[in-house]
Amino acid sequence: MVEATDIIKRVRQIEIKTRGLSSNIFAGEYHSAFKGRGMTFSEVREYQYGDDIRNIDWNVTARFNHPYVKVFEEERELTVMLMIDVSGSREFGTTWRFKKNVITEMAAVLAFSAIQNNDKIGVVFFSDRIEKFIPPKKGRKHILHIIRELISFTPEHRETNISEALRYLTNAIKKRCTAFVISDFIDEGFEDALKIANQKHDVVALRVFDPREAEMPNIGFIKLRDAETGENYWANTANKKTREAYKKWWHENQENLRTAFSKSGVDNVAVPTNEDYVRALISLFKKRA
Repeated sequence: MVEATDIIKRVRQIEIKTRGLSSNIFAGEYHSAFKGRGMTFSEVREYQYGDDIRNIDWNVTARFNHPYVKVFEEERELTVMLMIDVSGSREFGTTWRFKKNVITEMAAVLAFSAIQNNDKIGVVFFSDRIEKFIPPKKGRKHILHIIRELISFTPEHRETNISEALRYLTNAIKKRCTAFVISDFIDEGFEDALKIANQKHDVVALRVFDPREAEMPNIGFIKLRDAETGENYWANTANKKTREAYKKWWHENQENLRTAFSKSGVDNVAVPTNEDYVRALISLFKKRA
């Protein structure tokens, strides 16, 4: 069990790092990439050459006997949902950090970026079922609560069901939101749920993976354990056919994911654990903007 003092220390460390990133790097990019729900009336001003005549306020124009136009501003406030995969596979890592560490930091950056733009932020932790729901709110206190949960939350189950999480999002969140699904996406059969969720909400997929998952090393017989089912089995990694079969499976899996995201119209980015996630997020934001 993680001690309370250790949690507080880690929360503070993550806050300092991710708050700085969201302030200095992501503020403008986030604002441009994730639009508000529409336009709202702000004020009227005198007509200027080039203004859209459809925006003329005829009542004010008649009163002053001079053309005036309505000025609209983007209705900025959004609801942002973080869909956090807490299944067993997030605990894998062969570099200097586990997948769950990258997931935690990215979620914290997005949370701070959201509140700096006056957006509400909520969280859904999911495995093969919904583990915990934190309703959308604003404020630093709320963000720190989210970070504490990201660090210390222990799921009751270890398997993955992305379809279940997406169906929950579709049914539980009534108003349109921006939903970041942060997962390694080691699952299948969630394409229909993804498409339906993205029709109601703006779904963005952040896929975290360890570079070792892409290729099996040649190190002889090794004992492997499935982090989600607990099943143990032996593999002969010295066998070339075994390594090639695994590599083929990985590439087919990645291609299936790309196809699923494309058909569903979901923006996505792959984030390896051995690289800086900042670059990946900025690339995604610029693409959307």
